[in-house]
Amino acid sequence: MRTRTFILALGAFFVLVAAVVSGCGSSVPGSSVAVVAGNPISLKAFNHWEYVAAKSQAAESPGQPVIVPNDPPKFTSCIAQAREQLPQLKKLKDSQLRSDCQQLFTSLSSETLDFLIKAYWYQADAHRLGIKLTDAQVQTALNTAVKSQFHTTSAYQSYLKETGQTQADLLYKFRVNQVFTKLSAKQTPQITPAAIATYYANHRSQFGTPERRNMRIVLATTAANAAAARKALQSGRSWQVVAKKYSTDPTTKNTGGVLTDVTSGQQDAALSRAAFAATVGKLVGPVKGQFGYYVLEVTKITPGTQRSLAQSTALIKQTLTSENQQAAETAVDNDARKNWQSKTTCRGVYKMGDCKGYKAPKTATTATPGAGGTATSP
Repeated sequence: MRTRTFILALGAFFVLVAAVVSGCGSSVPGSSVAVVAGNPISLKAFNHWEYVAAKSQAAESPGQPVIVPNDPPKFTSCIAQAREQLPQLKKLKDSQLRSDCQQLFTSLSSETLDFLIKAYWYQADAHRLGIKLTDAQVQTALNTAVKSQFHTTSAYQSYLKETGQTQADLLYKFRVNQVFTKLSAKQTPQITPAAIATYYANHRSQFGTPERRNMRIVLATTAANAAAARKALQSGRSWQVVAKKYSTDPTTKNTGGVLTDVTSGQQDAALSRAAFAATVGKLVGPVKGQFGYYVLEVTKITPGTQRSLAQSTALIKQTLTSENQQAAETAVDNDARKNWQSKTTCRGVYKMGDCKGYKAPKTATTATPGAGGTATSP
């Protein structure tokens, strides 16, 4: 059954692409907050999605009231909402509450308008590229998602009520998300065996483990002390006794000089070279290093490992898929901004980063009257 959708308040997809092609004027009428290539985003639609964003923000902090600052710049309604829902604010001056409402509005309105503007951008680019998406496809995607996430119809209806959304809202969001997915797919290169082999060659260390060595060391301040430590060890004195007497290394002095699972280059360069050239059980030193003179003995060698290209292919493919997807999504956003930002005009207090000629304020903070919180996208 077809549902009367809230998309009509936004300007349906089919209306959108027709207007984009026609290149209508871009002045913003009083009943709208922005115009994208001649297509208005109505104040009614904006207020609805800002309410959804406010509900989402409140849900992140249990007990936080839902306050919708949808009457700039005086925010008379927002101030009234704050006083009604947060009695402790009743004695505050209007100017104080208005400042909080302004900060909340800046946060929520930017998130909301970004969502609505980019919805137009993506659909316009999809039309330009001949990407088609039927109502039936969108409905099927939504039905599948609802069935997998909600076990009963009442649970789904509760979700809609809690988030302030209608089924038509979800259909619109699913349409935009699927359009974005199709745009991204056009930007995503295929992962070829050559690309996998190149990645493997450039990241071999990620597909293996380096050789590790256990050792005992004494770090002495002078060559003479190091020589005395070596002589004591050769005469049968224990590492525990010798390290405690001669070593200045705070990490190993009281543990018999023990270092475990050391990889090449992890320690002082001189110590590392000597240790990875030594054989197990052979006393080495004194070796002059950056911090003094070392006497050392390697006690165990754990060989390194290296997975083959064939063994690593699945992981590399997964990595490249993720990287390519992120790059494709960035490319879609960049293309949309390049194609449509200059045709996106926003009205007065609603201006934000997606709008033509926008200049960011010097300072920007977010707040909820009487509570902390961060805005989220609708």
